[in-house]
Formats: sequence, C-alpha cells, structure tokens
Amino acid sequence: MELNSNYYSIIDFLESKSLSWIFIADHRYPWRATLSWTTFFLLTFAVPVLCHFAYHLRPFDWIVQVSLSLISTLSFVSLLRFTRKYGLRRFLFLDKMDGVGNKVRRRYSEEVHRSTMLLCAFILPCFVCDMIYNIWWFTSGGTHIPYIYNLYFSHAMACLMHMTSWLYRTSLFLLVCVLFKLTCSLQILRLEDFAQVFEKLSNVGPILVQHLTIKRNLRVISHRFRAFILLTLILVTASQFASLLVTTVDGSVVNISSTGELALCSITLVFGLYICQRSAAKITHKAQSLTSLVTKWHMCATIDSFGDMGAVDENPRANITPQMVDLDSENEVGDGDDELDNTNFIPVYKHTISYQQRQALVTYFENNETGITVYGFMLDRTSINTVFAIQLSLALWLFDKTIGFG
Repeated sequence: MELNSNYYSIIDFLESKSLSWIFIADHRYPWRATLSWTTFFLLTFAVPVLCHFAYHLRPFDWIVQVSLSLISTLSFVSLLRFTRKYGLRRFLFLDKMDGVGNKVRRRYSEEVHRSTMLLCAFILPCFVCDMIYNIWWFTSGGTHIPYIYNLYFSHAMACLMHMTSWLYRTSLFLLVCVLFKLTCSLQILRLEDFAQVFEKLSNVGPILVQHLTIKRNLRVISHRFRAFILLTLILVTASQFASLLVTTVDGSVVNISSTGELALCSITLVFGLYICQRSAAKITHKAQSLTSLVTKWHMCATIDSFGDMGAVDENPRANITPQMVDLDSENEVGDGDDELDNTNFIPVYKHTISYQQRQALVTYFENNETGITVYGFMLDRTSINTVFAIQLSLALWLFDKTIGFG
C-alpha cells in the first residue's frame, strides 16, 4: 500500500533506516540494535535515576520517574515483540491491503496523517510545558541545587538530559497507543466498506467470508494488544493512586511548583490510555452495529418482497412508502453517520436471497458479536466509560490539589 507522499507518516518514520533505531531495536543490524538498547537504558533508567538522586529536592519526583520508566519499558518491549515477530507492515495489516478498494486506501492514508498530527499536537505542547517548568526550576533553585565544577553548565546539561529523557519516554508510550489506533482504524474502514455489500447483488457465502475475515482480524488484534492494554490500565491506575496518596499526606506541600511535573505526567498517561480505550470501544461498537444493519436489511427485503410479486429485477429497489424513505431528508443528527450507523433504508435486490437464508444470517450475526477483547472481556462503550470515569476522577482530584481550579 502506498500512502500519500505529502503526509509525514509514522509508518515511514518507523521504517526509515536512519531514525527507526530510536524506538525499534532491529536485530537484523547488530549496531542499530545495540544503539537502540543503549539509548533505551540511558534515557529510561540511567538519566532518571541520576537526576532523582542528584536533584532530590523535588518532593514527588520519584512517582514521575517510576511511572514514565515503567510505561516506556512496557511500550519498548511491546514494540520490539511486535516488529520482531510480525514485521511492521504485517503487524499493521498493511500486507492485506491488496484486497481493499481505493476508497479504503485513501481514507487510511488520511487517518495516518491525522494520527501523526494528533501525536505531534499533544507531545509538542507538553514538551514545551515541561521545558518551561524545568528551566524555571533549575534557574530558581540557584546554588541550592547540586552542581559539578560550573553552576550554569552543570544545570544546563542536567536540564537537557532530563527533558530528553521525558520526551523519549512519553513519545515511546504514545507511539504504541497511536499504532493501536491505526490498527483499529483500518478495521473500521473495512467494516464500513463491508457494510456496502448489502446494497449489492450478493449471496450469503461472500457475506460470511468477509465477516469471518474481519472477525479473525479483530481476534488477532485483541491477542496482540491485550497484555499492553491491561498492563497500561494497571500502571496508570497505580500511578494515579500513588499520586493521590502522596499529595494527601499530612505536611505535603501541594502547589504548581512542587507538583507541576506530576500533573503533566498524569495528563500524559491518562491521554495514552484514553487513545487505546476509545479506539477499542469504537471498533467494538462498529462491529456490533453489523447486527442492526443486517436486521434492517432483512426487514427491507421482506417488506419489498410483498410490494411487487412480478419478475426478478436486477436493479436496486426501495419500494418503501415515501414517508418512510424521507426519514433522513432533514438530517440534523447524522453528521457522524456512516454505512453502519444511519437511519437510511437499504435498497434491495428482489429474490436475490431467500427469506430463510436472510433469517439464518440475522441469527448468525446475533450470536456472533465481535470486537476488541482483553482476556475474554469485551471492551465496549459501557466498560470503557466505567474505567475512564475512574481515571478521570483521580486525575481531576489531582489537578484540583495541584492548581486549585475546583
């Protein structure tokens, strides 16, 4: 698959030989793998440990460093396992793009561009905030902050290493989250393309084959990402509770100067978790919407079969009453509608599929709901809303303690 060359692509970045070593340890090239592992250990463990023990005046720094180091370690190991076992393009299902249409290719290219912009739009402002905070902290501390030989040079190097470590760890975590979003987005596009099969002359066989392919892809995605999603949820929750506990201890000084970086860390972790859970909930909702679509198609075909008992017509028909057809003529809430979620009636081909076959297909979809699962638990909107409500409550409580906006 060829993506639009005008877009800066995450995929192109991860496949480039000059830059991919930053996040991916490619063992086909020993020197690049060594450089990647060295960078990982330095920026994930060595620099945070050195900064914490050398500049221990920050009261909540250990929570920030442990949280970011653990989540970046999980992301690095997950990305390494994905690329070594499957390869990047196979991992993202790009090797299966030969069987999809140009519309899906074009929309996926646009989705890659949007995901790249999302990653940059979040990381860059957060990095600027972290840079301002660290520059202010090092300059305001003066001689109270330990230094070696020269005050200004020592503080400048420490500030630079600290910001580089923060940028590397947060980028690594959010990169894996965005890759999961891209994987789900491709399957959503395939689901929407599959929904159009009911408007064409077709038999039950091709419909079942396409649905089983999509169902298998969702099962594969669930299997690949289930450990990452579960461990991310555990780590983010543990980080939020740890932040909650240390900021409520008697004698804790909670203000923007002492907990500014802690708040920034909390925002980053919750945002990454939100990307994963929203993507999982969206594709699960789309997959489960197929049951409603098939039922509507069956209903339209059944009503149409009683409207005209004449010869077989090879053109699409929609012999529903005009009052029913014009339901969407004044579409005020349909901006987010697509082929799966809309209130439009489906044009049908008379006598293409018998009533018994349509009814069997409806029963099949009713008893074979699919979506993203984590060790058997379906990640639908209900479960996602519950988890995110807990995370958001902890984050808002922390922000209230940090900047006092409540």
